[in-house]
Amino acid sequence: MDRWREMELFVQIAEQGSLTRAAEAVGLSNAAASRHLSTLEQRVAARLVERNTRRLYLTEVGEAFYQRCKSILADMQDAESMANATAVNPTGDLRITASVSFAMRHIAPILPAFTQRYPQVNVHLMTSNRYYDLIENGIDLAIRTREVESDSTLTIRRLAETRRVLAASPRYLDQYGTPQTVQDLSRHRLLLYTYANRYDELRFTRRGNTVGSTPANARTAAAAASALASAPASSATSDAASTVASITESITVKGLLESNEGQVLVAAALDGLGILVQPKYIIYDEIVAGRLVPVLDDWDLPRLSINLAYPNRQYLPAKTRCFIDFLAAHFDAMEFGRKWST
Repeated sequence: MDRWREMELFVQIAEQGSLTRAAEAVGLSNAAASRHLSTLEQRVAARLVERNTRRLYLTEVGEAFYQRCKSILADMQDAESMANATAVNPTGDLRITASVSFAMRHIAPILPAFTQRYPQVNVHLMTSNRYYDLIENGIDLAIRTREVESDSTLTIRRLAETRRVLAASPRYLDQYGTPQTVQDLSRHRLLLYTYANRYDELRFTRRGNTVGSTPANARTAAAAASALASAPASSATSDAASTVASITESITVKGLLESNEGQVLVAAALDGLGILVQPKYIIYDEIVAGRLVPVLDDWDLPRLSINLAYPNRQYLPAKTRCFIDFLAAHFDAMEFGRKWST
């Protein structure tokens, strides 16, 4: 029997004045209750209970021990009640970290509704484009919009997928023209995000049998068409499709403006400085409003997963769980996954 159970038994003995009734109260046999009482007295090296033929009563030491045990058990019950109430009604400080762009566009706008629903949760939002160590910095939740390294101390939950797109203002495209091929980008002003891996190398993929006008693409398209014409009927479509689906093209670029903050690039693009390369979750509203125009939109850059990361725990704190559920429900309602991946 653990010490908590021994204290519970002793408190029952003191209050019931009967070993039999105390044993029934804690679900033990008389013999087991007597044995545990003896063990307790041996451990504290003191006689706690005196017995006569009619009743048990506490010694002076037993009375003091009873008062202390009763207080400890009451504190434990209060602690459990508080934990249970917190699970139902989340409270406390919620520490979140996210990139500046994601925090501005997709966390700050939902905080009024979240804090109205959970008024006892205080949100501490740390914005940074570098990744914090969650355990070391006491962070409850991170929204990670770049590649996530394997970490056994963290749970990773995917929130959405987003395309990376090129876009420019109508004014820029009127002045400098619209690129028609990947290689045309070498003659344009580019605005590049330096936190991206290999930000100076753009690797494009294009599906379908209509490809760009570069000689390399023309040869690839011709090869695909030839494969379709000469392959057996049963396999022609799938073989050609796989050939066409693998069309890729890369270009090494130099940015007229390079920054580790996406909002700087967006502001510069809106002012007509050049063509930016950004995840669609950052510039979706500008594209819909016509302030930015997608460029080479039938080409795909490697996509990004937007992930939630939080420390591995047997019981996820209610404040963290509620925010994760709130954010995920908002994303589903707004159909961000569909909007950003097409």
